[in-house]
Amino acid sequence: MTNLPTTARLAAFAMAALPMAVQAQTADQNSMAPASETLNPVVVTAALAPRTADESLSSVTVLDEAALRRHDPVSITDLFRGQPGVDVSSNGSFGKNSSVFIRGTGSSQNVLLIDGIRLRSATSGGAAWSYLDPRMFNRAEIVRGPRGSLYGADAMGGVIQLFTPQGSEEGPQPRISVGGGSFNTQRVSAGINGREGGTSYSFAGSHFSTDGQPIRRDGDDKGYDNTSALVRIAHTFESGTKVGVLALRARGNNEYDGGENDFVQQVAGIYGEVPVMENWRSRLTLSESRDESDDFGSLGDSVFDTKVQTARWENIFTAGVHEIIAGAEYSEDKVSSTVEYDETSRSNTAVFSQALLDFSPVTLQASLRFDDNEAYGKEVTGSVGVGYELDGRHTLRANYGTAFNAPTYNQLYYPGFGNPDLESETSETVEVGVRGQYANWFWDAALYQTDIDNLIAGQGQLQSNVPESRIRGAELAGGLQLDGWTLAAALTYTDPENRQTGNRLQNRASQSIRLDADREIGEWSLGGSWVAQNHRYRDAQNQDRLSGYGLVNLRAGWQFAPLWSARLTLENVLDQDYITTRSFDGADYINAGRAGFLSVHFGQ
Repeated sequence: MTNLPTTARLAAFAMAALPMAVQAQTADQNSMAPASETLNPVVVTAALAPRTADESLSSVTVLDEAALRRHDPVSITDLFRGQPGVDVSSNGSFGKNSSVFIRGTGSSQNVLLIDGIRLRSATSGGAAWSYLDPRMFNRAEIVRGPRGSLYGADAMGGVIQLFTPQGSEEGPQPRISVGGGSFNTQRVSAGINGREGGTSYSFAGSHFSTDGQPIRRDGDDKGYDNTSALVRIAHTFESGTKVGVLALRARGNNEYDGGENDFVQQVAGIYGEVPVMENWRSRLTLSESRDESDDFGSLGDSVFDTKVQTARWENIFTAGVHEIIAGAEYSEDKVSSTVEYDETSRSNTAVFSQALLDFSPVTLQASLRFDDNEAYGKEVTGSVGVGYELDGRHTLRANYGTAFNAPTYNQLYYPGFGNPDLESETSETVEVGVRGQYANWFWDAALYQTDIDNLIAGQGQLQSNVPESRIRGAELAGGLQLDGWTLAAALTYTDPENRQTGNRLQNRASQSIRLDADREIGEWSLGGSWVAQNHRYRDAQNQDRLSGYGLVNLRAGWQFAPLWSARLTLENVLDQDYITTRSFDGADYINAGRAGFLSVHFGQ
């Protein structure tokens, strides 16, 4: 993508939004009709309470069940690549290690939730995105901007929450999917969900296996297999009290450069919610997440097991259109490994509160959180947001928020790599945005700047703190549903800079574009996606440059009988040879070339 001066890029994004705003002003009266759930979805991650996208005062992207089924991705990260503010790098395809960047912040600076339960590795810091089977989920919410005052450490760049099916339809709703394709890939999944009286349920299982492809040039194929299972049951009593349990587990084997590993990813939780009074609801959640890996490499075998146990208590108080949320959280990280870490556990106690105030046309959101961690001490984070509804279709917003990110066990203690003197990362973010919401389409534009102190950096060397970093950027997103068409577009500009050297922070692309187009034609559906990104640098000195790329993916669906359908997806149709990262010895980690997958589905 063409390089432009920073001010020119920011101006381009602002000017790109202007024609759409002008067009909206002259739209006919039909534009005043309520926007569809797809175009203005209800979001719960941004504010711990349900708000439509235009009410959330946040930069949000929602991928609903229809989007997940249309794309039918092999990896969940395939859906995130190129979404507004989101970048993905990976050490090859099919289960290989992946990192998800939100607004220029890395995987360890963002939070992944599965039905409200955090999943991450205390040793590496990030989540094992590549081990999550997308067929286990029916919705994803991407919230961009700091959420440290709601979710604690790591929520510096944003939060991604994945949701499992909840069973909202009366009676059992079975579904089955069987398919396969390139690289001797095989996929099968089955599930049933529904509701009987006050009890909802969802049970599912899936298996994925592939011979894979080389991840180094002239290398051998690197296979991957994953077996996942989901159980979710909830019951609502006549009094309004709710109780529920959730368990999601994925286990399998992944071959990588220099060895293989057996992995387990698991979240489990139990919750109870009680209407204490008419205007007071209280919810207690007890949960545990596990990230386990048994590695068998050329340098020997190793074990890295992480367990995070959490108790979270939330209280929601309502006063007319206003809401106050207050709660407390206790969590404990435990590490068991063949590596001798100086510390193997640490606990964190936190209290938090949030006010959601509606003085239409002005809305206010303010939150505050205090964390006390036995390893890195006390931290206070907060945020404040204000929105102004210009009319029934346009909303201005402004946000300020702080966040922090504690060093991981690897960053602190890993032999030859860790640095026990590391300080926690802290950040301040300012954002302004505007959203236009109409019956058949929407657009959203945002400008932001994040200043980070003590950013932790290092690639194959001793970890250290970068005194000052600055990430500023612009995002423009839009969507349209009309006459069988579903269109989505996202433009992202990011300027992640090490203020000490003036270099771009490593592993980050600065420009990306994503276009999605789908068309329903009777029993058929046709669609495609184009994702393009410019270059990035593998090293902090900006000497090791990785070229940009453009990917074209195509898809088709056929509803050939009631409840029966077939789907064909063609990935990387132009057979682009692209890389997003390199190994420590400088070898390219190559991604899969052209690939095709065919599947048959039964069910809703």
